[in-house]
Amino acid sequence: MARRPYDFPSLNGLAAFEAAGRHMSFTEAASELNVTPGAVSKQIKQLESEVGAPLFLRLHRALDLTAEGAALHATLQESFSRISETLQGLDPARRVKTVSIGSTSAFAQFWLMPRLGRFWKEHQDIVVDHAISDRGHDRLPARVDLRVRYGSPPFPDEEASKLFDDRIIALASPAHMAGRIVNSLADLATQPLLSVEGVDWTWTTWADFFRANGHKPGRLSIRRFNSYVIAVQAARDGQGIVLGWERLLAPLLQDGALVQVGEGAMAAPDSFYLCSGSHQHLSAEADILRDWLLRNID
Repeated sequence: MARRPYDFPSLNGLAAFEAAGRHMSFTEAASELNVTPGAVSKQIKQLESEVGAPLFLRLHRALDLTAEGAALHATLQESFSRISETLQGLDPARRVKTVSIGSTSAFAQFWLMPRLGRFWKEHQDIVVDHAISDRGHDRLPARVDLRVRYGSPPFPDEEASKLFDDRIIALASPAHMAGRIVNSLADLATQPLLSVEGVDWTWTTWADFFRANGHKPGRLSIRRFNSYVIAVQAARDGQGIVLGWERLLAPLLQDGALVQVGEGAMAAPDSFYLCSGSHQHLSAEADILRDWLLRNID
């Protein structure tokens, strides 16, 4: 059998593995590649045989990469990204300057979008694509250049630049607070409270807030949401008091849509970071957007 160039295993197998690792699903990889899940599984088993190591941990109804798989996948993502960039540069019809950025829906709405209007005015030749996901601990998708994370580095396989720290306070609409007196944490604990739960176990709750301020409340009147954007909108509509990340929600505080309730406050346990893949080659457009955002934090 003729020796393959560069001593590569099957390119079809590599493509199947990259797609399966990106989706963490043989079925979704098969749909993307227009083959059957069985064909993807067979190609990956053959690839594992050729490289001499397992690439996936096949869990119950789930996949995860082994250490060897993660190393190979990171290399393939970087290589495929650079090939794609080179091909676009060769074809004048495809030379669209595009950069993609991922964030939660709340970060996109309250912090990112007000700034991207200014970015577009300065860089009208660059198209910004958005990848919105409220699953903040997922891996960075292969086709996303930049991602905003709320957390504490290090983040696996990602390089992180801090955007800002924040402070958490109680917020409500002026209409909701009309006629209500909240002079203490004990007063606050008697109010209707809006809480985001079930999305991220690291999310700060009202129990965390009262604990950080040295208060042990009794039974709280809590209305629960699984979307921070919707919880904030409920607060704007006068339905209760929400925990607010002060710098994140600065536009709503500045225009008076929300006001601080009481004097309780706590430092946010995590910070916001702008991340990119540590094995990823950033395009010139991604570098421009990253540097611009870091210069325009306030």
